[in-house]
Amino acid sequence: MPRVVLFNKPYGVICQFSPSAGKRTLKDFVPITGIYPAGRLDTDSEGLLILTDDGTLQNAISHPAKKWPKTYWVQVENIPDEAALMRLRNGVDLGDFVSAPATVNQIAEPPGLWTRTPPIRFRQSIPTSWLEIAITEGKNRQIRRMTAAAGFPTLRLIRHRIARWTLAGLGSGEFRLLPAEEMRL
Repeated sequence: MPRVVLFNKPYGVICQFSPSAGKRTLKDFVPITGIYPAGRLDTDSEGLLILTDDGTLQNAISHPAKKWPKTYWVQVENIPDEAALMRLRNGVDLGDFVSAPATVNQIAEPPGLWTRTPPIRFRQSIPTSWLEIAITEGKNRQIRRMTAAAGFPTLRLIRHRIARWTLAGLGSGEFRLLPAEEMRL
């Protein structure tokens, strides 16, 4: 029976099990051997990471051609207007590629959000706001590049959902081994 683990990756953790000088890795949080990340999150991003020993599932989640939806909570500088939201929704020219259309909505700060260590930079004269962005791509630093191109730099990035699996019930640094009935898509 394949194993699937949902993990809420904290800020600053590298998405690998092998040691990295001075850095925390998955091994510091998940004591299960023989599983590997299905996709990645940057060291400065937080949230849902799926770990598995099922190569087919790992490929399905991480392969760009499969287009699994991934949803992020994004704290940005300033408050985007409808024109900026439409720009993000329609796709943003990032120089080396144009992002595919995305689902983008302004949201309130997600309830029950854990404190990030270290905290985001705070500027008294610049407000922040939260967006929920769903994409089916997953290119390097894509969400951060999209919001910056629209004029709203990302301050905090949390992956909340991959397909039907979410962070629900997982605090920062916590993991959960899925029972067989929850592994089906």
